[in-house]
Amino acid sequence: MAMKASLLLIISMFMISSSLSYAIKFNVGGKYGWSLKPSSDYSPWAQKNRFLVNDTLFFKYNKGSDSVLLVNKQEYDSCNTKNPITKMDGGDSIFTLDKSGPFFFISGNVENCEHGQKLIVVVISPNHHKKQQGPSSSPSAVAPVYSPAPSPAHSGSTRISGYVCFSVVVALLLGTFAF
Repeated sequence: MAMKASLLLIISMFMISSSLSYAIKFNVGGKYGWSLKPSSDYSPWAQKNRFLVNDTLFFKYNKGSDSVLLVNKQEYDSCNTKNPITKMDGGDSIFTLDKSGPFFFISGNVENCEHGQKLIVVVISPNHHKKQQGPSSSPSAVAPVYSPAPSPAHSGSTRISGYVCFSVVVALLLGTFAF
């Protein structure tokens, strides 16, 4: 009977560990949110964070007074708000980073964009080796600096490695079947 309970516990732990989310929710602009005067400038903030596929960006702003536009690089550089790839204007918005590569965000208010309310986020590929990248061939692109762990600029979530989950299961196995 104890063996069945132990096996059930092990299977449950394995299922829980395999379903853990690896994504982080990043609060864009810190406590001030998506605004002209964020608590930290967007470019340095984006450069000190490491973004992975399935992470989310949380844009906090008042509905009706601003919006967030996902645009291409040319529209980012010129603050062109007329042809966004995606428009978020419902107030607090969440955007999921669904692929590796650069994402370009600007304010839907042209004047705000021209005064610096814009953001480039570079999502690293899943097989990235966490080494620092050199500058891009494009002079206006932002080259991110990758840190070995997420910085405190996110919502407080942490990435849980598959190795940690595996270690917990092994520790439970050893503790359960030790004589």
